[in-house]
Amino acid sequence: MTNGRGGYAMAAVNQMLTRRYHGLLVAAVNPPVERYVLLAKLEATAIVGGLTYELATNDYPEAVHPHGYRLLESFSPRPRATWRWRVGEALIEQTLWMIPGEDSTAVQYRLVEGESAVPISIRPLCTSRHFHHLLNYRDLGPPTVEEIADGFRLAWSAGRPAWQLSFNAEFKSRPDWYYQFVLREEAVRGYDSTQDLFMPGLISAELRRDDPKGLVIVASTQSRTWREAMTRTETPSGLVLDSRRIGTHISNALHSALTSATADFVVARGAAGKTVIAGYPWFGDWGRDTFISLPGLCLVTGRQADARAIIAAFSEHVREGMIPNRFPDYGEAPAYNTVDATLWYIHAIDRYLAYTGDWAFIADKILPVVADILDAHQRGTRHNIRVDSDGLLSAGEHGFALTWMDAKLPDHTVTPRIGKPVEVNALWFNALRIAASFADRAGDVARATEWSSAAERCAAGFNARFWNAARGCLYDVVDVEGRTGENDDRIRPNQLLAISLTHPVLERRRWRDVVDVCQRDLWTPMGLRTLAPTEPGYRPRYDGDMAQRDTAYHQGTVWPWLLGPFVSAYTRAYGSTPQARATAQSFLDGLSAHLKEAGIGGVSEVADAEAPHRSNGCPWQAWSVAEPLRALHEDVLMLNTAPAIHQAAHRAEPISAAPQTAQQ
Repeated sequence: MTNGRGGYAMAAVNQMLTRRYHGLLVAAVNPPVERYVLLAKLEATAIVGGLTYELATNDYPEAVHPHGYRLLESFSPRPRATWRWRVGEALIEQTLWMIPGEDSTAVQYRLVEGESAVPISIRPLCTSRHFHHLLNYRDLGPPTVEEIADGFRLAWSAGRPAWQLSFNAEFKSRPDWYYQFVLREEAVRGYDSTQDLFMPGLISAELRRDDPKGLVIVASTQSRTWREAMTRTETPSGLVLDSRRIGTHISNALHSALTSATADFVVARGAAGKTVIAGYPWFGDWGRDTFISLPGLCLVTGRQADARAIIAAFSEHVREGMIPNRFPDYGEAPAYNTVDATLWYIHAIDRYLAYTGDWAFIADKILPVVADILDAHQRGTRHNIRVDSDGLLSAGEHGFALTWMDAKLPDHTVTPRIGKPVEVNALWFNALRIAASFADRAGDVARATEWSSAAERCAAGFNARFWNAARGCLYDVVDVEGRTGENDDRIRPNQLLAISLTHPVLERRRWRDVVDVCQRDLWTPMGLRTLAPTEPGYRPRYDGDMAQRDTAYHQGTVWPWLLGPFVSAYTRAYGSTPQARATAQSFLDGLSAHLKEAGIGGVSEVADAEAPHRSNGCPWQAWSVAEPLRALHEDVLMLNTAPAIHQAAHRAEPISAAPQTAQQ
């Protein structure tokens, strides 16, 4: 569950803590980053018919105790996380929600079935630690516990966030520590994997079936009382799609499920800005992820104002023609170490204009930024990013991984891709065509001609240099390490962007060949492999410690976000016939089952390259939701708000004599 500012509540369905990121209140101190685990969990004990039932489940070094998972009858994630526990003749319901826009989590316990009153006691397990770092009781030290009306306030030293609990129940102070919770998923990954939690005392109440209020507990970084939380009835997480906003009724189940997941990722940055969390629980806002995701998260779902705010926010951070790759977790300066994020930014700007027609915003605020970006790339900028004499964009510097295949170990870069990567040049051509159309609409003939000519040179160079006749597809990188004529012929999915973007750079006659190779060697029900199984260095599993996982990250590991470009490329290569679109939708069918398997209601970051394609990485990933949704919406269901979107994306040739207008 999320709160729209980077904070969240997360646990396993049985409420056992298995990750350092688990907590019922994880607060974003400096939205959307600097996240702190505050309320780790609530442990409930109920008495029914004279017998005591413990609803909690914990993993300790030598035992799982207690075994509350055996009493868990059902769980539902939406619209509020809801558990039901069968305890003797009674059925106890627990619901959890976050208050939108603030770091407050509310939990309610009610008696749903049972004639007799049920005494219930809650042990809150508390901490105040950065969510990346596990602590024991010696690290934390004892907090100051101050009793307040209807609750108490906890404060630790060393500048850790203070917070409070409010409840409609009795409280008995009984301070204690619970030691060595084992976080098994951390242990599997080779990290430190135990933590200690502070228990300030017992919260006690009686649940009665005729009392709809039950027991309410609210954890908050502000003075939020349990009474106030009960009046906040907004849906805490998940977007209900308003069909009037997109002009159609949607009955597609996968479309609805992915749409519901989108709202978790659009969050506040600072007091008034907006940004995108790349993934929960551990990612912050990354430039590349933001603008790959923006069409699916915001435009398809009718959140046009959020899209505009995100575009505007990043325009303030353009430096040397580049947007930041990420905003670090600890408030450091933004990192400008990506070649493709800025080109995705221009792509997202164009999609925003196509969906909204908001030309005034583009002309007044954004076109000068786009011009600055293109000028910087043409004259050369950081990390040897520059336009070569063949019109192609070259980039790379030893010690950096500038493309989305960015895994890096301390002693080497796994996929450096120094030279002229295929998707970077597809994005560069796309950006030039977009900029030319903007300049044409603004009446700037000189700029329109300049950028259109640069696009012509790029397309000519691309189609001459990237076609690999021996394998019937595109090279992944040409001029590897700057050596002219040395090409990387490994089969990777990056080539799909030469077809899937609004302005495809690849000649139309090659489209089906590329799509067929990617379908044959890369497609899986969970996404596309990052490397064909026949290639040297292929890794079938994403597992092991951090170094092993990073080595496999782009060497075969499946990425669900690539389903978006694949489906778009397929429908463009095979046409928008009912049969082609039905086949394209079948490529997405594996996501339906996955929505219930890992991050409940979300799509994971990655999966194994081989069956059964076990998911891994971040369990709720923005672009894994957004790109399949966008392709399903635009290319399969054809639910575009602006007909021009579909027409531009499916036009026959990548080049025309005159610049396209923005609405084409």
